[in-house]
Amino acid sequence: MGPDHHLKWIVLGMVLIQLAACRLLRDLTWKWVLFCAYAFGGCVNHSLTLAIHDISHNAAFGNQKAKWNRWFAVFANLPIGVPYSASFKKYHIDHHRYLGGDRLDVDIPTDFEGWFFCTPLRKVVWLILQPFFYVLRPLYVNPKPISQMEVCNALVQFSVDVVLYYIWGLKPIVYLVAGSAFCLGFHPISGHFIAEHYMFTKGYETYSYYGSLNLITFNVGYHTEHHDFPSIPGSKLPVVKRIAPEYYETLPHHHSWAQVLWDFIFEDKIGPYSRIKRKCKLAKRS
Repeated sequence: MGPDHHLKWIVLGMVLIQLAACRLLRDLTWKWVLFCAYAFGGCVNHSLTLAIHDISHNAAFGNQKAKWNRWFAVFANLPIGVPYSASFKKYHIDHHRYLGGDRLDVDIPTDFEGWFFCTPLRKVVWLILQPFFYVLRPLYVNPKPISQMEVCNALVQFSVDVVLYYIWGLKPIVYLVAGSAFCLGFHPISGHFIAEHYMFTKGYETYSYYGSLNLITFNVGYHTEHHDFPSIPGSKLPVVKRIAPEYYETLPHHHSWAQVLWDFIFEDKIGPYSRIKRKCKLAKRS
C-alpha cells in the first residue's frame, strides 16, 4: 500500500499529449476530428478516467496529502472536457463501501435500464449511452449536495475549455468531449465496465481481467484484487496476484473485454439486470 510515485508523471505526460493533439487537429476536417477522437483521443481520455480512479484512492500523493490528490485529479480531468473527478470521488467511495447496495451504489443500473435494454439492439444502444447513464443515474438514484470541490472542478474545467476555444477554436473542444463520450461508451476498452461486476458466473459478483489492455488502463482489470485492497495503487496490483495466487487463480476471470461486450449483447441471460443488488442502509450515528 502507499502512493505510486510514477503516477503523477504519467498523468502529466497524457495531459500534455492531449494538448498537443488539440493544437495539431485544429485545422483538420470534422470527419478526421471525430475519427481521431474515437481512435486515439478517447483512448487517452478513458485511461485518464482510470488514472482519476486511482487518484481517488490517494494513489498519487498518499493518504497524508489527500487535498493534493483531489486537486491533481482536477488537473487529470482537463482533457476529458467536462468536470468529472470530484463527483466521481464522492460516489466511488460508496461503491466500495456498499458494493451492490440498492440506492447507495450508483454503479447499479436502474430497474428501467434492466427492463428496457433487454434485446441485442437495445443493449448496444445502452452501451453507446453508458456515459450519460453514469452521469445522470446518481442524480436520480442517490442525489447528494454539491460539494465545494465539485464547484472548483467545474470552474477550472470550463475555464480551460474557454481558453482552448479562444486559442484554437471549437474543434479541440469537440475532439476532447466526443472522445470521452465515444470511449466511455461503445468501445473495446469500455468492456471493463461490464467485466468488473456483471454476474457471468452465478455466485460471483467481481471479476478480474489479466490481458494486455491493463497496460493502458492502470491495471483496472485486476478488479478483484482492487476491491480486496483498494489502497494499493493499480501499478502494484499484479504483485498482489503474484504473491497470493491461491486466492485468485481459481476464481472466474475474463480473458477479453471485447468478448465480454459480445457476450453481454448476444447472451439472453446477461444484461443490465445481471448485477447482485442487496438491501443496505446507512449506519446511524450516535
